Amino acid sequence: MFGVKNLDFVAIGDIVTDAFIELKDAWIETDNPEQSKELCMRFGDKIPYEKVDVIPAVGNSPNAAVSAKRLGLESALITNLGNDDYGKEQLGQLKKEGLNTKFVKVHKGMGSNYHFVLRWKAERTILVKHYEYEYQMPDIGSPKWIYLSSLAENSLPFHEMIADYLESHPDVKMAFQPGTFQMKLGKEKLGRLYKLSNLFFCNKEEAQRILGITEDDIKVLLRKMHELGPKIVVITDGPNGSYVYDGNKYLFGPMYPDPAPPVDRTGAGDSFASTFTSALALGKSQEEALSWGPINSMSVVQDIGAQRGLLSRERLEKLLEEGPDDYRVREI
Repeated sequence: MFGVKNLDFVAIGDIVTDAFIELKDAWIETDNPEQSKELCMRFGDKIPYEKVDVIPAVGNSPNAAVSAKRLGLESALITNLGNDDYGKEQLGQLKKEGLNTKFVKVHKGMGSNYHFVLRWKAERTILVKHYEYEYQMPDIGSPKWIYLSSLAENSLPFHEMIADYLESHPDVKMAFQPGTFQMKLGKEKLGRLYKLSNLFFCNKEEAQRILGITEDDIKVLLRKMHELGPKIVVITDGPNGSYVYDGNKYLFGPMYPDPAPPVDRTGAGDSFASTFTSALALGKSQEEALSWGPINSMSVVQDIGAQRGLLSRERLEKLLEEGPDDYRVREI
């Protein structure tokens, strides 16, 4: 039986099975970067697809927990699932990855989250459904880090429980990578968690959405996000690299070069954020963490799904050593 002692990394968030459907007969309606792109298929017709890959036990937080485990941390997951076949498969996969599953709650008579991912080249559109489980904060002891990400729309009271836990355990650090519903709740309703975050992750567009501004200057976005309370803010900007601000200095880290065109970008942000957090948990500096994150992201996008490409610490450090001379973090 798993215990709660000596945990390094406890991820909190919903779990899902992803069915990746590679489309064959579809098209994108617009290439105008100023407009929303539309994935189009013929209505009322039989549409062929290339193949389907079903990957259980994924989601922002499960992805992070697996990432941390492969990097050498004792990792656990707080999540909810049903007692259907999908839920049983999800739980089995977590155990296969070596995660502590003591905090996985199985709800009798309920289904488990199952998403359909429509793949078109390296991009994807996801059809999502989150069951509204009754969220509870279990007794997790005092791990080094907790990692909070996607939860369903009924989870606001659970966020308050997490904030209460953090306030009563000041030695426990938290990384916060908000999901869609958490960003929808807004920075005011989740204000306590922003203030209690040691690490905060989002991309540039998400930062603009959270702050309610159209500001394009990355330093301004970093500074304004930092003013919400997180001790260290990390903002990613796709191929333009990633940025860190801790109230004293601004850091920039470039992308790690892709060995081949990306296969699927699902999980790139999760792998970056969880790897950055894991590096700090392993005693690395912010600069080292910023050099680790893009390497795992590069690896993940070379395969389908968010977990197949996650690296061991040994493999990641080898790729870091083999990286190009201009792959270096610098202060800006």
